[in-house]
Formats: sequence, C-alpha cells, structure tokens
Amino acid sequence: MSAPAPAPAPASAPAYTPESVPAGGPTATELLDFALRTASDPEIVSSLPLDPEGRTWIRLDGPGGSEAWLIGWPPGTGTGWHDHAESLGAFATARGRLTERSLAVRLPSEGWRSLELAPGVDRSRTLAAGGGRAFGRHHVHEVLNDSPEEHAVSVHAYYPPLPLIRRYSRSGPVLHLEHVERPADWQ
Repeated sequence: MSAPAPAPAPASAPAYTPESVPAGGPTATELLDFALRTASDPEIVSSLPLDPEGRTWIRLDGPGGSEAWLIGWPPGTGTGWHDHAESLGAFATARGRLTERSLAVRLPSEGWRSLELAPGVDRSRTLAAGGGRAFGRHHVHEVLNDSPEEHAVSVHAYYPPLPLIRRYSRSGPVLHLEHVERPADWQ
C-alpha cells in the first residue's frame, strides 16, 4: 500500500514570505495542545491506514490556519535531518514511541551548504504515546521510530503552513544542506 495522497492546500492559500507571516496565528504551545488533543482521539488515530513498508499520512485541519498531519511510522523509519524554515511546530505521539534527535543551536537560515557543529549541541528525547514537543523556527531535527516491531502514529502541526523543508545529511559533526522541498513536493 502506498501513502495516501494528502489533501491539497486550499487554492486561496497565499504565497509565503518571511514578511507575510500572519500576525495572531497559533503559538507553539497552542500547536502542541492541538497535537496532544488530536493524538488522544482514538477515532482520528484509527482513521490512518498503516503500511508495513513506508510512512503514511493524512492532512488534518489545524488550528488558526495551521498545517497539520497525522503520520504513521512503520518500525525502523524516520525523517532524516530537516527543518521547517520559519514555521513554529509541535508533534505528539499517539501510538508507539518516537525518538527526536535535535540540535541545540540556531543555524543560519541561508547562505551555507556545509557547517561544522560545535561539540555538545546534540539532544535526544523519546516520546511515548501521550507525549509531545513544541519547537520554534529553524529547529533542526530528525524523528525516528526505533522500534523493530511496533508501528508508531503521531500528530504534527506547523504555523505558518510549511513554506519549505530543508533536508540535511550528517557526517559526524558536519551538517550538509542536501536539498529544499516546497509544498508541491508533499501535497
């Protein structure tokens, strides 16, 4: 089974630029509250078709114009290192356990292809069902289902809706910008 096609963005959604971040949108705390509430709703969580081979997802209605997703994680899958540009975000685990590896440093938002990270910037946390995490703009992380046998399900929310995702590779302390995805790549 392949991943279900996420719902397209509304045709009226404006183009994003850092100057166009809408004022008064949901905060990271409000996004986390939404993710935790949604992750605790068994009807929503059970609506996601799970695939033993690859991640699956469906788009949800997030609060206050945010972008939200319900995501299924087969054993051993992950996102790879990435960020969400200017968007605030949050995610909550609905089923299973997810590990988040992140960097406790703000990286320049542009103008680089490779950076050597200082010692001590790596962070790791595991979020069991019912646990969640909010984060700010330019948060670099990867999310993994380390379980060899259990599927995980999570809820993610971003505001403003994702303008782009920057994908990175990592070789020891060196982080490399690999490519940039735009909404058309995942919607």
